[in-house]
Amino acid sequence: MTRPSAPADSAAPGLPARPVLRIGNASGFYGDRFAAVREMLTGGELDVLTGDYLAELTMLILGRDQLKDPGAGYARTFLRQMEEGLGLAHERGVRIVANAGGLNPAGLAEALRALAEKLGLPTRIAHVEGDRLPPRDGVLTANAYLGGAGIAACLAAGADVVVTGRVTDAALVTGPAQWHFGWGPEEYDRLAGAVVAGHVLECGTQATGGNYAFFADHDPALFRRPGFPVAELHADGSAVITKHAGTGGLVDVGTVTAQLLYETAGARYPGPDVTARLDTVRLSQEGPDRVRIHGVTGEAPPPTLKVGLNRLGGFRNEVVFVLTGLDVEAKARLVREQIEDALADSRPADLRWETVRTDREGAATEETASALLRLVVRDPDPEAVGRTLTGAAIELALASYPGFHVTAPPGRGAPYGVFTTAYVPAGDVPHTAVLPDGTRQEIPAPVRTLDLAAVPDPELPEPLAQGPVTRAPLGRIAGARSGDKGGDANVGVWVRTEEEWRWLAHTLTVEVFRALLPETADLPVVRHVLPHLRALNFTVAGILGEGVASQARFDPQAKALGEWLRSRHLDIPEVLL
Repeated sequence: MTRPSAPADSAAPGLPARPVLRIGNASGFYGDRFAAVREMLTGGELDVLTGDYLAELTMLILGRDQLKDPGAGYARTFLRQMEEGLGLAHERGVRIVANAGGLNPAGLAEALRALAEKLGLPTRIAHVEGDRLPPRDGVLTANAYLGGAGIAACLAAGADVVVTGRVTDAALVTGPAQWHFGWGPEEYDRLAGAVVAGHVLECGTQATGGNYAFFADHDPALFRRPGFPVAELHADGSAVITKHAGTGGLVDVGTVTAQLLYETAGARYPGPDVTARLDTVRLSQEGPDRVRIHGVTGEAPPPTLKVGLNRLGGFRNEVVFVLTGLDVEAKARLVREQIEDALADSRPADLRWETVRTDREGAATEETASALLRLVVRDPDPEAVGRTLTGAAIELALASYPGFHVTAPPGRGAPYGVFTTAYVPAGDVPHTAVLPDGTRQEIPAPVRTLDLAAVPDPELPEPLAQGPVTRAPLGRIAGARSGDKGGDANVGVWVRTEEEWRWLAHTLTVEVFRALLPETADLPVVRHVLPHLRALNFTVAGILGEGVASQARFDPQAKALGEWLRSRHLDIPEVLL
């Protein structure tokens, strides 16, 4: 396989144009399948292998690591994967691009150079930095989301491996695409196509059948070990999403649609390279495990960069009481009153109770006869959520409701984090490519920008004709995928046929959404309509409190919010069932 050494459209003599750039993904989060790097490098042809290791919670974890060791702050798993991966990539001429640098991309680059020297490999290492902003009061980590131009500069300088700090997830694809095809910074439609492909790749196997709403419609064996995705990018910005032959999973319009809706919001998907118009995305099945993405249009990026801020919010603790058999509500009321009496003189700043009715009448096992009462406490003082709480809970062991026990002995309070966002002018953030020879290349901010504005609501399709209806779960016809963005959540809902879309677009309004999910009744909910995807995307503000690290909710990342929605019943036309 010929190693691409310059953009495909380059005029440099002797370099043939390469019409397709094959980019694979081997990680969707810090802790993803360790063997994926080897699987992707040995399973089929690739030009670039990417890895996404960063998330809001990951940055907090790396920040706490760095408090203990200033030389830490990067994804150590990636370094271990490269013990084998560097050699495999060198043999096959594959470039590696990953955001595993976290808070310390320079440190990871140096560790990779030492590893390459130890292995006797001539691997050229580069990194991108500048995303980490000066600390603010009480903030542990502050990182701006950079685009792909720094990655492109490193690859153009001959880097075999590029590691970054906090870039957008899609930048891992837009950077190689800019380098390979020679796109300029204002080729918005092409860049937008790469952003969409990058968004599909970023979560790994979620694009190939992982966490897929309609998995039960297929052979279960397909989903035991899904392969990781590959995007075949073309010079016009279109792409085909696929996977290596012989790997598990499934790539169809549904799996790609689900991932496109994951952690997005409205029709405009802003980023530092371009604002992609999700309402222009078109998908078509080109063959088994091959979905074409085309028609994507782009606009100038916004003038500001998003900044993720993590701070330590205090300390939390949790006790789960088991309530078995009869009188569940009375038992819950008794232990609540006992605990709150015991904490009257030292009540934590935040105290939350939740009864989870997992019990069944006439249950055949003790476990299925039991409900759970969950107590979560938070306070700036670790003592208020530590011994004070554990003592109050333990002292009730022989003095509370019949059958008293807890799922685990209460422990010491643990620190928790709070995630917020801010925005800064793009020109105020240094974006620096540190090339393999150590040269520092500054990446300029975009010359043209465009403030974000809401897209007018599109025209809805003709309503489905009236007819007999049946009370049934929404999930009988609709798929969903949900996720978190700080304290907010999004729920993307899509259907597979035009008839289903004609019904869904008129039926699942904000009011109906709130009625189906009573937890959202008093929260701001916005509905976004994406007709080409036959999809609705709902954003719910504040449902996750202060973000995943604060663990304010039973499902702190809203991963199953969409599945809860699919399980709710409403009147569905019989013609659709």
